[in-house]
Amino acid sequence: MEIKGSHFLLRKIKIEDRFQLADIADNRKIWLNLRDKFPHPYALEDADFYINMILQEDPQYSFAIEVDGKFAGMVGLLPMDDVYRKTSEIGYWLGEQYWGKGIMTEACQLVTDYGFDTLGFIRLHAGVFEHNVGSMRILEKCGYRKDCVFEKAIIKDGTICDEHRYSIVRG
Repeated sequence: MEIKGSHFLLRKIKIEDRFQLADIADNRKIWLNLRDKFPHPYALEDADFYINMILQEDPQYSFAIEVDGKFAGMVGLLPMDDVYRKTSEIGYWLGEQYWGKGIMTEACQLVTDYGFDTLGFIRLHAGVFEHNVGSMRILEKCGYRKDCVFEKAIIKDGTICDEHRYSIVRG
């Protein structure tokens, strides 16, 4: 499945993305804003593992962001289960060279709409590290509201910080 943005494409990840994925993802600034399961340093083997995992999705939850024909980052949904089965977490990251161009705000909006309209979720949420003000702005621009702040809930790179939790509900 593909979703067209104003100057980028959201599409299924491809094996051919492996070199660009490994190159772009091997950035400490990106890693500092993501969970520890996102490796750092990021090697070609990590890209291969991730791509093979994402290619198994059915339905599609994850989208590669393509800018000018090149892999630029990822955006996707992580469905919850049990009593939370109509809820999904949204997550995203973008190569540093693409920051500040409005790409992620639009990509987040498109995937939010996809989550509601195509996948039938009724609630989406995201957790943001306290220092990632840019990510908070993306969510706010997409209509997410801050639900709460979990004090001292995260430890990243040896630093304890707050998590800002955002959500949006369909309708």
